[in-house]
Amino acid sequence: MLTDAYGRGVTDLRVSVTKRCNFGCVYCHDEGLGPVARPRARHEEEITIAEVERLAAVAREFGIRSVKFTGGEPLVRQDLESLVSATVPRIPDVSLTTNGSMLAARAEPLRDAGLKRVNVSMDSIDPEQFRSIRGGALAPVLRGIRAALRAGLTPVKVNMVVFRPTLDNLPALIDYVGGTEGLKLQLIQFMPELVPRRDWAVDIGSVRRWLEENASRVRVREMHHRRVYRFDRAEVELVDPVDNPEFCSNCHRIRVTHRGELKGCLNRDDDLVPTRGLDDEGLRDAFRRVITRRVPYYGGFVTHLVPLPQVGTGGRASPVDRSASAPAGPGRS
Repeated sequence: MLTDAYGRGVTDLRVSVTKRCNFGCVYCHDEGLGPVARPRARHEEEITIAEVERLAAVAREFGIRSVKFTGGEPLVRQDLESLVSATVPRIPDVSLTTNGSMLAARAEPLRDAGLKRVNVSMDSIDPEQFRSIRGGALAPVLRGIRAALRAGLTPVKVNMVVFRPTLDNLPALIDYVGGTEGLKLQLIQFMPELVPRRDWAVDIGSVRRWLEENASRVRVREMHHRRVYRFDRAEVELVDPVDNPEFCSNCHRIRVTHRGELKGCLNRDDDLVPTRGLDDEGLRDAFRRVITRRVPYYGGFVTHLVPLPQVGTGGRASPVDRSASAPAGPGRS
């Protein structure tokens, strides 16, 4: 296993297979690489099956043991099943992050190709609010989640971005995942430096306290030292890197862009290491370079952020402060 100067071994590889997406999420940061051009058209620069296969082979040599495919929206690629089946012989633990809108028809083929689990992004179970945030329809996403559960792609993690327009949705989403075996809820902190709407951000400490006060049990995962909260049958995991140096100090992931570049951190685009045209030894050296240059983003690369306003608990119903002026919805700016 390769380790960086901070002693962090790399065990996970996240591969963006496309910049294209059929949704238009208001908080999209596109893996830190900027906006999508021609989202539905095929991009000639997209990483190929052969490139993914080579990257997985070298990653395995260095002890990387899991791969997650992401985008854009990875299911816009009609060859995603082939990407999965080419990866599994080298790294069997392959998962997927998706908006879920095209998952219903492909959950079983993806499982048959070797896919193990899926994360589905869903910030609301209200159709109108869902569309205002994500620019797409909710019903196909719910069908996709049900298909993933039937196919055994479990646990299916429902990803909710925590920012002002979604705070009120937290109790309903906890109830949603708690009512169905195989679902988990993953709360992802809004990162204001990646999206030009700092006023959408909330103090995640207030949300964390609400979770701790209302959960029946709390544990800490080894990965990123993430906290996991139990609410009866619902499991809620908090992904809270901002102003939390412990999170980045426990990161064991590197990334691959849709152009095949290695990338040490989601939040940076100044650390890209190209891999196209390299022979096997050159590819191994590229892995060594990107890993040895890794710096914890929060607490290392960034050492100070302006504090965000506090958000009260508002009682058990919701972690939002009812007296604070929060927008009813983000709009489409």
